[in-house]
Amino acid sequence: MSKKQSAAEQPSLLKTFTPYTPKKGEEYMSEAQRDHFKFILRDWRSQLMEEVDRTVHHLQDDAANYPDPADRATQEEEFSLELRTRDRERKLIKKIDSTIEKIVQNDYGYCESCGIEIGIRRLEARPTADKCIDCKTLDEIRERQWGA
Repeated sequence: MSKKQSAAEQPSLLKTFTPYTPKKGEEYMSEAQRDHFKFILRDWRSQLMEEVDRTVHHLQDDAANYPDPADRATQEEEFSLELRTRDRERKLIKKIDSTIEKIVQNDYGYCESCGIEIGIRRLEARPTADKCIDCKTLDEIRERQWGA
């Protein structure tokens, strides 16, 4: 994984798990399903934390005072982009932590807007999802209309 990878690309790391196969007659968000998502979220969080550590080491190891102003500017821009990416990941880690807390409290897997099941496959694609696809689509349409 490259150091320049954005937070938006991070979900590709989630492909390291085996998709959940519900058993016949299994209730939605059973204990096995909750454990499955806790595992995914903890693994994702761990990978993000490793990236944070790599960034700290990279910034410490590569920090140089270049005599050429163009080289200094390039390095500062690179560091700035990396820190911005890590800031987005820091926010994502907070969201992952709150999602794990929802699992613990049995509030995970249901749309915050309409209350229906979000669905196993959607949650595997975006484990921090808190809205069903229909409500999320409506939110995005509203955002485009209002320019927010």
